[in-house]
Amino acid sequence: MDRKLRFAVIGAGMAGILAAIKLKARGETFTVFEKTDRIGGTWRENRYPGLTCDVPSHAYTYTFAPYAEWRANYATGAEVQGYFEHVVETYGVHDDIRFHSEVTGLVWDEAQAHWTLTLAGGEAHVFDVVICASGVLHHPRLPDIEGLDSFAGAKFHTARWDDSAPIDGARVGLVGCGSTGVQIVTALASRVKKLVHFQRSPQWIMPVQQFAFSDEQRDAFRADTGLIDAIRFGDEYLGNVKRFTDAITHIDGPLMKAVEDICLQNLENSVRDPVLKEKLRPDYRAACKRLIYSWSFYDAVQNPAVEVETGRIARVEPTGVRMTDGTFHELDTLVLATGFHADRFIRPAGVTGQNGLTLDAFWARRPTAHYAMTLPGFPNFFMLNGPTGPVGNFSLIDIAERQWDYIDQLIDVLRRGEGRAVMPTTTAHADYEERRIAAAKTTIFGSGCSSWYLDAEGVPASWPWSYDTFVETMSKPKLEEFAIA
Repeated sequence: MDRKLRFAVIGAGMAGILAAIKLKARGETFTVFEKTDRIGGTWRENRYPGLTCDVPSHAYTYTFAPYAEWRANYATGAEVQGYFEHVVETYGVHDDIRFHSEVTGLVWDEAQAHWTLTLAGGEAHVFDVVICASGVLHHPRLPDIEGLDSFAGAKFHTARWDDSAPIDGARVGLVGCGSTGVQIVTALASRVKKLVHFQRSPQWIMPVQQFAFSDEQRDAFRADTGLIDAIRFGDEYLGNVKRFTDAITHIDGPLMKAVEDICLQNLENSVRDPVLKEKLRPDYRAACKRLIYSWSFYDAVQNPAVEVETGRIARVEPTGVRMTDGTFHELDTLVLATGFHADRFIRPAGVTGQNGLTLDAFWARRPTAHYAMTLPGFPNFFMLNGPTGPVGNFSLIDIAERQWDYIDQLIDVLRRGEGRAVMPTTTAHADYEERRIAAAKTTIFGSGCSSWYLDAEGVPASWPWSYDTFVETMSKPKLEEFAIA
């Protein structure tokens, strides 16, 4: 008879919802701990104007939950949030989620082979297995700019959007030009009196097509989910994912050149003003930073109301932003599209594994996990979309589902009673990291730019091999790489 395990899932975003559905399907005993009052993770916290998923909507779904209701090829953030809420209700896991339950500590008990989980209010619970689905992009990063707190107008990070802030007909400053900054420029260019886009480093823009699905198409999707499968599993999407991962891991090959040529031609053919064109021309290779997918940014940034400011910010003053050359931009609202602390993961929650080893100590040099999921010294602790996992312009739902299949096979070892604890060996993980780091340095992410993909030593914190290699690796864990006790 299978051993009955107690599971804790941390986070009710995309990956936590996945874990809950999979555990419920197996009849497991589990609780999902969510620190806020709603599911959704990054799609709950981000609701800025223009927010759009940059993965085609039908590809950004769980394999077991196709969705006929998408209104366009690229879905808005609100639609994505609605999809996850729909899935939670459809699969009946809402009541398995404890809201307003922030996990602040996890401690492994070697003798009892279980985790003690502590909540912010001091409440403690015991679990045999912990699934960490805390996500990556949820700790806003604020820029270190002199005088930032002195600004007298509305000021906020994009993940904390202020609906009461002056936008329409106002003078708005926008700091940051990653995908969030690009989407906000696109959304606000026609609404503001003036939009100053403070750009530290321009982005390569991959042109994509946005189009609406008609009522007739949605009716057809409802009647035949095979039409959805043809989109999400077809060559146009999945084939592009495979070609893209091959390109970024073979950076001098024809596939990478094709990506760069498309981005370059998009810039050359879309921006008319030669001065603006040079402001928007990156000095690094395409895809070194996460590629920006957009069908309208170059049109929006050429709106007369938009000014691209490439100078250095000296300081923020109560009524605006002063540049080092003395230029002053008077503003009503200051928006910070400055990203997230991508190295936090479950932290600031404290995690203590075997022999008093803390996660902070284990990650002192860089966040790392064995194939992005397990950690030596932390038994029965599994991460979805953890450090060193695949990153890029593709669906992380697909990545998390494949990781779950791998993790579930390790949990089967515990279910069968072959051991009470499972974790990778130190030797196996060290070998993985050595191979991964060497390969990561040769990917496009290591070709010479600054990005949130890089760790403190400038090493890409990512899976450095192809999509097909990832799929093969996730198909079955090598049990000889694990300590089972």
